[in-house]
Amino acid sequence: MSTFTAARTALIVHAHPEPQSFSTAQMTAAAQSLAEAGYRVDVLDLYADGWAPVLAREEFAPVQGPFKPQAEQLRAVREGTLDAAVRAHLDRLLAADLLVLSFPMWWFSLPAVLKGWVDRVFVMGGVFGGDHGLFGDAALAGKRAMLLFTTGGPGESFRPGGAFGPMDDFLFHIHRGMLEFVGFQVLEPVITYGPARMTDQERIAALEAVRASVARVAADAPTPVG
Repeated sequence: MSTFTAARTALIVHAHPEPQSFSTAQMTAAAQSLAEAGYRVDVLDLYADGWAPVLAREEFAPVQGPFKPQAEQLRAVREGTLDAAVRAHLDRLLAADLLVLSFPMWWFSLPAVLKGWVDRVFVMGGVFGGDHGLFGDAALAGKRAMLLFTTGGPGESFRPGGAFGPMDDFLFHIHRGMLEFVGFQVLEPVITYGPARMTDQERIAALEAVRASVARVAADAPTPVG
């Protein structure tokens, strides 16, 4: 029986309001690196697309009684009534072999628009719960995810004994509570510390480092055969 090598897909979900920002340049560099490695790259630019981040009663069929978001998500999945924008993003998420969340670290976490994307698109019944389990039994098991982000502070501030403490402390709720929870294998994050403090030459070098890091991620991926 003949086989063919399927193209891998990377979904980059980008959350920065300024197209000329270093964060956006970093996302573009990562996308180019993945494309050069043979990925089909799908980019969701949440600010440019005007993504509505609030998980609200209004996106569901008439709700009788108290609004329980996860119960309504589960019902919408089963009845085929998910909000059209959510359904489209969920389909793109499920189709991807690699998820890249691209953002500036604000208040030691995700920007609100990106957290809202997780709230609405990591649908109960679609990626966990319902016919799916949690962690290794969730719908995205076997797929990979990584964070690609910038900080305001320098790298030494995010080390043990630094002004802010270890970076891993800030990423646990994202890595474990969002990505691993729905089945992803979480990769090492790609971080540029304090690009606003850099010279132009340092920013150029930082983008080259991003390209190299993402290329290593792409090279480590198994080649799917279908």
